[in-house]
Amino acid sequence: MGKGFFQVPTAINETVKSYAPGTPERAAVIAQYETYFNGNVDVPMYIGSEEVRTGNTNTMSPPHDHKHIVGTYHLAEKKHVTHAIENALEARKKWSQIAWEERAAIFLKAAELIAGPYRAKINAATMIAQSKNVHQAEIDASCELIDFLRFNVEFMSQIYAEQPDSGEGVWNRVEYRPLEGFVYAITPFNFTAIAANLPASAAMMGNAVVWKPSDSQIFSAKVLVDIFKEAGVPDGVINVVYGDPVMITDTVLESPDFAGVHFTGSTYVFKELWKKIGNKIHTYKTYPKIVGETGGKDFIIAHPSADPKQVATGITRGAFEFQGQKCSAASRAYLPKSMADEVLNYVKEDVASFKMGSPADLGNYITAVIHEGSFDKLAKYIDQAKADADAEVIIGGNYDKSKGYFIEPTVIVAKDPKYTTMETELFGPVMTVYVYDDADWSETLQLVDQTSEYALTGAVFSRDRYAVEEATKALVNCAGNFYVNDKPTGAVVGQQPFGGARASGTNDKAGSPQNLLRWVSPRLIKETFVTPIDYRYPFLG
Repeated sequence: MGKGFFQVPTAINETVKSYAPGTPERAAVIAQYETYFNGNVDVPMYIGSEEVRTGNTNTMSPPHDHKHIVGTYHLAEKKHVTHAIENALEARKKWSQIAWEERAAIFLKAAELIAGPYRAKINAATMIAQSKNVHQAEIDASCELIDFLRFNVEFMSQIYAEQPDSGEGVWNRVEYRPLEGFVYAITPFNFTAIAANLPASAAMMGNAVVWKPSDSQIFSAKVLVDIFKEAGVPDGVINVVYGDPVMITDTVLESPDFAGVHFTGSTYVFKELWKKIGNKIHTYKTYPKIVGETGGKDFIIAHPSADPKQVATGITRGAFEFQGQKCSAASRAYLPKSMADEVLNYVKEDVASFKMGSPADLGNYITAVIHEGSFDKLAKYIDQAKADADAEVIIGGNYDKSKGYFIEPTVIVAKDPKYTTMETELFGPVMTVYVYDDADWSETLQLVDQTSEYALTGAVFSRDRYAVEEATKALVNCAGNFYVNDKPTGAVVGQQPFGGARASGTNDKAGSPQNLLRWVSPRLIKETFVTPIDYRYPFLG
C-alpha cells in the first residue's frame, strides 16, 4: 500500500566510455571477451524458479569464427512453453499487485548493475554473440539498455501521475492496471538493449512475460537473465524459452490468457503473427495489444546545397556501422549529379581505411554478419549487381565465409531508381546509390516516398532551409524518425523516441511513455461523496 508520492531518480543518459588504449574499460572487456570465448556455457531455459535443460541442444558460435563453439542452449518442447505460460500467470498474481516503486527499484538496480559490475560482461557477450565491435556493443548493450531502464522508470512515474480532473463532490482517479493475462516478447539478434527492453518494459508495468530471444542472441541473453535475477526480478515474471519459433508462437497464441505481443523482427513474420492473432480473436479474454517494430529501407537524400563530406560521413556511418544490421541503417541514397562523384570518392576513402575482422581486435571497425543465411543472401544480391547492366559495384563487393561471415562494405550505383537493391531490405553492409539531376530535386523527393513499403528512418542533407522544409513535408509519411543533416541511425532513449509506420511497424516509440502505455489497461474510478436519492432532474419541474 502506498505511503507517499515518490519521486524517482532523474533519468540521465549513460555516458559512452571510450575504450581508448590504456583505459580500464578496454582492459576489462578484453579480459572478459577471452574468458567467454575460451569457455563453454550451458544455457538453460528459465521457467518459473526452474532452470530447464531438455538435453536437446544447439551450439552457439561467434559469427566471426563460426567453427568455434562457445556454448550450447536447450530447446523447448510444447510442454515447456505451456509451463512457461502457467508460471507467468501464477507470478502475475503477486507481481501485478506489488507497489510500483518496488518494481521501479528492481529495474533501477538492473541499470546500476549494467553500468558497473556487468558492463564488461554484457559488452563482451554482445561482441561474441552478435559480432559487434566494442563501440557498437557499448552504445547498445550498456548505454542504451541502461537508458531504457532508467528512463522507463521515470516514464512509468509520469504515467501514474497523469490523473483526470474531478468535479464538485466527485473524486476521479485512474489506475494503470497491467494487462489481464501475459505478454509474449519476441526479440531480435541485432540489439541486446532491445532484447532486454521488450520483456522488461512490459514487466515494469506489472505484467508477466514469456520471452523468446533470437537463436543468434542467446549467448548475450543469458547475461541479461543473470542481471535481472541479481536485480531481484521474481521467478516467473520473465520466463525464457528457446526453440522452434512457429511452435512456440502457436502454443502461446492458443492460450485464452494471451494479452499482448511485444515484437521486433521481420515485417513478414509480424504480419503473419498479426494474422494468426486475428484468426484466433474469439479465443482471447481480451483484445491483445500488438506492438511491433519491423523492417526498413532507410534513405539518405542530399540536396545540391549539401556539404559533400557531411553526406559521405552520413553514408559511411549510417550504412556500415554494425555491418548495416540496424533496422535504421541507411541502405539507399539519392545524390545530385553535381556532387555525386565527390561524395562517393570520400566514401571510397573511408571504406579503404576500414579494418575488418574479429571484434577481439579493438582496431577493427567492420566484423561479420550474423549467420550463413544472411551472408548467402547478401552475396547473391552483390553478384546480381555485378552482372546487371543497370547497376555497378563501385566499392567493395567481395565476401568470404571460410572462417567468419565477412561481407565487404559495398556500394552499388543503380541507373534505375527502382532497381531491386533500392527497394529490397538487405540488412547488411550494402548501400545502393541513385544519382539524380539537380533540377529534379522535388521529383526525387516523390521518388523517395514512393519507392519503399517501409517508413522507419530517413535523412536529408541540405544547407538550404527551404529545401529542408520541402523535404520534411514531402517525406512526412515515409520515416517515423527523420534526421536533418545527420545519419538516420543512433536514436537515443529519452531524446529520439524510436519507431516507424507503414511496413516498419506500429510506431509505438520505444524509449518514450507511448510504449509503456501499451502495456496497461487503465481503470477509471469515480467516487461520489453525496449520492443522489431522487432520480428526478430539475427539468422535470
